[in-house]
This record gives sequence, structure tokens and C-alpha cells, in this order.
Amino acid sequence: MTAPLTDGLRPVDVLTVVAVADVTPSVRRVVLSGSSAAVALAGPTVNLLVPRVRDPAPDWPRVAKDGRIVWPQGSHGVALRSYTARRQDPGAGEVEIDFVLHGDGPAAAWAAAAVPGAPLGVAGGAALGARPAAHLLLAGDETALPAISRILGEAAPTTTGTALVEVAGPHEEQPLTAPAGVSVRWLHRGDVAPGESTLLADAVAALDRPVGDDVFAWVGAESATVRAIRADLRGRWGLGRAQHHAIGYWRRGRAMAPAG
Repeated sequence: MTAPLTDGLRPVDVLTVVAVADVTPSVRRVVLSGSSAAVALAGPTVNLLVPRVRDPAPDWPRVAKDGRIVWPQGSHGVALRSYTARRQDPGAGEVEIDFVLHGDGPAAAWAAAAVPGAPLGVAGGAALGARPAAHLLLAGDETALPAISRILGEAAPTTTGTALVEVAGPHEEQPLTAPAGVSVRWLHRGDVAPGESTLLADAVAALDRPVGDDVFAWVGAESATVRAIRADLRGRWGLGRAQHHAIGYWRRGRAMAPAG
């Protein structure tokens, strides 16, 4: 971590691309390297500072003592996006971020052109909003796969439940490790554009509410889909605020933001 400056602001942490790989036709995994402290703070949900494509010296913002991002005056060419790290290894100084490439926003453009040596800024992280429970319901599209993967990986072996993941087709499925009692179901929308399918909301609506109160639901997808599922979970399932976390990861008609 860089020491604070005399004005109370410090530079953002800048990570460097060390590897790039396409894990599916629409998802690119970027491995970034940095200090152990910077990598430890880069997730599970992390604020990425995305520069213009092939900009070797971005005009980075700085960070205040309270965590606020302080932007430079004028045009700076850096976009703020929130992503979920697929993997963090502070000991090795590495973090993996998956980017969905079928969006047209600055993060998708940057990831499509990313090569080893390219810089990417990070400015603080946050929790996923998940909590342990005897029964889990996870529902999301491809942008939520990193978060779903982490939640499943951290779940107790005795956990039961269902993970519903909407993707374009079998070619977009990714390996997921889950407790034996958690069923992973892939929902294929085919030629329907992302955000225009009702597959995910319909699949949740077809589920029976599990018995008991030790239940937690985590949902991440397009905003309208998330609103429909949240209403079902609050209404038919009767889940309280502490029993679910539903977040719109992106909005149809706008540049796609996170991949997790």
C-alpha cells in the first residue's frame, strides 16, 4: 500500500495484467498481479478503475481517508465499475476477474483488448452480501458467476439448496464446485438477448419454498429480473431482509457493468 500524501489523499492501488484467457466465448478471465495488501483488498466485490483501452498512463483518481474516490479535474478517461473477484491469493499477489464481453461498456472494451502489462486500478472492496444458511438459493446470469462460484465454494458441506444460472447455451457453462446437497441448474436462453429472457424469474417461481427459517437467497442479474425475483422471495417465500440479498448487476439498454 502507498503511504498517504500530505493532503490526506493516497494513490489508488494499480494492478498489472499477467495473463488473459477466454473461459467461454463471452467471458474473459484476467489475472492481475500486485502487492499482497492490494490483492487482499480487491474483493470479494471490488471497485475497479478501468482506463481507456491501451492507455499506458491513466490519470488515476486518489482515495481519501474515509475511502471516497477523489477524481481529478477535467477529462480523466477512467471509469468506475464494481466486479466480484473470482479468486484472490494475497500470498501470491494475484487476483482473477472475469469480464463478460457481450456488453459495450468501458470494462468490456478494456478486457477485450487486455494484454500482459496493462494496468488496472482498484479502490476498495466489499462483502458479497451472502451469509451461511442450511438452505441456499442462488440465482444469477453470467455476470453473477464469480459471486455464485465463491458462495458455493465457501458453503458448508452440509448445505442444501439450488443454484440457478442463466447463460446463452451449453458453451457458456463453467465448472462450479458445490456441496453435494446443492443442485446446480443451467438455464439456456438461446438466441434471446441478455436481459430479455424470463427464464431465471420463471425458474425461481417454480420452486417451492424450503421448510424452516434457516434459508438464505442470493440473486444477481439484470435489474428488472432481480426486481421480479425479489418480489417473489419477499412475497411468496416470506423472506425477511436478513434472509436475502438481491442486486441488479446491470440494466438492459445500458452498458453492461459487472461480471460478478
